[in-house]
Amino acid sequence: MKLPRRQFLHLAAGAATLPALSRIATAQAYPARAVRCIVGYPPGGGTDIFVRLVSQSLPLRLGQPFFIENRSGAASNIATEVVVRAPADGYTLLGTDSAAAINATLYHNLSFDFVRDIALVAMTRGPLVMAVHPSVPANTVPEFITYAKGNPGRIDFGSSGVGSSLHMAGELFRLMTGVKIVHVPYRGAAPALTDLLGGQVQLMFLGLPVSSEHIRAGRLRALAVTTSTRWEALSGIPTLGEFLPGFEASQWWAIGLRKSTPAGIIARLNKEANTILADPQMRDRLADLGSALFEASPADLERFLAEDTERWAKVVKLSGAKAD
Repeated sequence: MKLPRRQFLHLAAGAATLPALSRIATAQAYPARAVRCIVGYPPGGGTDIFVRLVSQSLPLRLGQPFFIENRSGAASNIATEVVVRAPADGYTLLGTDSAAAINATLYHNLSFDFVRDIALVAMTRGPLVMAVHPSVPANTVPEFITYAKGNPGRIDFGSSGVGSSLHMAGELFRLMTGVKIVHVPYRGAAPALTDLLGGQVQLMFLGLPVSSEHIRAGRLRALAVTTSTRWEALSGIPTLGEFLPGFEASQWWAIGLRKSTPAGIIARLNKEANTILADPQMRDRLADLGSALFEASPADLERFLAEDTERWAKVVKLSGAKAD
């Protein structure tokens, strides 16, 4: 039977709206059951704390429980692989951090492409602090550069391990200044900090929570923060970019899920998580962790992730860093 042209066009237009209506209905019905979030680190770390802070409030806004499952190992790559292999239905989330942008180049045999496979829905980020032992005769970044160039190979900088954000910030500094400082990797930030306080290493790039008390007590000297803008808690400390234009390194934590998840679900999680993180009490809690909400849309987060991954790809390649 041949349909009149007007009736055919009406039916075609109606059919074209069905996918959009289906996506809206899916987002409105989500979640219909419990949601789990796979965190790539043990309990108690920054990523784990961030995810738990958000997940405490999500059930009140979405009406379903959220469970945390810690799957540590391989610098969070194990957790990412679990999420990438899970159904793209919004019921398996990922707790991740800035290591993901570094891992993309540091590891050569990953079964996933983080930028291609994961969509971020919430992020908080903050600076690292360039801190030296008080025995180092430098009070500013230019003074440290001059001292390091006058003592090539005699200054050690510690990190929480090869490929960590603490390591890569040091490598970026080394590449941009040409100083010859020696990387000393540790199994975690805590033993590295112990040796920095004892003077066994002279330099570290540290997160605010573990460094601020030692800086205030004079046990460490802060020379700069690594973000592009100064940090309120250390307002008197300059940024590295003020001396090295273009230097930027942030430590971030995020929640993500498979990028092929329906867009309506991604958008809803993004909206609810940003609302939670914008709460004044939450902002104060994040400040205690040395971090702040990066309020952004899924598209903005995708762009940030791609840029951060590209930035660290260059540093990993030029530094010759190899995964343990």
